Amino acid sequence: MPIVFQKPLVFLIVLGVMVLVHEFGHFITAKFFGVRVEVFSIGFGKRLFGFKRGDTDYRLSLVPLGGYVKMSGELAGDGTPLADGSSAVISPGDPGDFTNHPRWQRILIGLSGPFSNFLLAFVLMVGLFKTHNEVPVYISQPVVLDHVVPDSPSAKAGIQAGDRIVRFDGDENPTWEQLEVRIALDLNSTVPVAVERDGRIIQTSLAIDNPTRREDFDAETMGMLPRVQNKPVTIAAVAPGTPAAKAGLQAKDEIAAVDGHAFTYVRSLVAYLQQGGGRPVDLKILREGKTLDFTIQPALGDDGQGHTMYLIGFKAAPEPYVVEKLSLLEAARQSAVFNVHNAGYILEVLRNLFTRRNQVQNLSGPVGILNQVGEAWEMPGLKPITSLAALISLNLGIFNLLPIPILDGGMILLLIIEGIRRRDLDQELKERVYQVAFVVLILFAVFVTFNDVSKFSIFSKLKL
Repeated sequence: MPIVFQKPLVFLIVLGVMVLVHEFGHFITAKFFGVRVEVFSIGFGKRLFGFKRGDTDYRLSLVPLGGYVKMSGELAGDGTPLADGSSAVISPGDPGDFTNHPRWQRILIGLSGPFSNFLLAFVLMVGLFKTHNEVPVYISQPVVLDHVVPDSPSAKAGIQAGDRIVRFDGDENPTWEQLEVRIALDLNSTVPVAVERDGRIIQTSLAIDNPTRREDFDAETMGMLPRVQNKPVTIAAVAPGTPAAKAGLQAKDEIAAVDGHAFTYVRSLVAYLQQGGGRPVDLKILREGKTLDFTIQPALGDDGQGHTMYLIGFKAAPEPYVVEKLSLLEAARQSAVFNVHNAGYILEVLRNLFTRRNQVQNLSGPVGILNQVGEAWEMPGLKPITSLAALISLNLGIFNLLPIPILDGGMILLLIIEGIRRRDLDQELKERVYQVAFVVLILFAVFVTFNDVSKFSIFSKLKL
């Protein structure tokens, strides 16, 4: 199949699975409580085809960027009026009617969709860690430093890029894996460290402190970034409209030096860019046996984890890795850590949007997600596409819990308000609120889609 068709197809499959799982969560919980489900739709808008079994019309609709479950007595699942233009019909004596069930049951039905997405993200990562856990090769190798962050604890101890740690506390010639364990054991203490530099052994001491109480406290937090391979950082893809794209960098380029510094780890390069505070950097690029020189001005952007940093706009090729299989228990633990940490990043992005520490332009819509899915699909190994699918599912679950009418969180909020008031809100008022929210979400979708398109270099001047 031509590559131009692969990306959209993979995107639709991934998104379709996410939506199917989400709506199935609503569906199965509604059925469990005896609520009659009238429509189970993948997609919004006009019905394309489907079949009816029992009370439910299972359908595929025109716009495949979502889905809904329509229950008896409820507004249409996409927030619009019913097919004949009438309001939702509530039958007080009908036990299959959604509104005749206790509010706690309706809240559980609302929660079951996002919960299903969280469960899917967890299961995907358990499966990945259980069958195809990709472990960087450098983890089992000696501790050689690619970069030391200025003013970090390691820099204050006199440790420098290129040093090899030959003793860390009681460990002789530790690997990176052993170093991480030792750092955790020596937390809140000062330990002796010996490094090899230019054939000489230099003794120093390192204060290991975690004032922020971060759970992911590690060597990088101490300012030590690893030499992950014996070759430079290689560009896997260049993001359209970024400084890298404007300068002419290309996929497969090797970054031999940045201001004369050689980096093997992309996080080392990113850390170096932060040191410069956005000043231009000189890059020496290896391309097809030739050495090319570029001067690039970094720009502030989202690093994908909710942090605004100086970046030049490329995705690096993954560092060398080996594949191992974890036990089920360890795979579950690793999956939980992955999902909890990334849920935190997503919530941080949302908080930064509301506090104006981040810009809405950094959000991705369908076009941006399609591009990310395509890039992950083309990367070697199962980890890129599987972890991205888990992240999309996680995002979908969190997004649907936002207290916005038409979303699950909005429905739950209205039910809680009704519970506090001990009486239902006016049905016509709720219909109007849902319809306005539907229009607002459509406009928001148009905005982020336009912003995604504007990031392509051909449209860079149109960026909002």
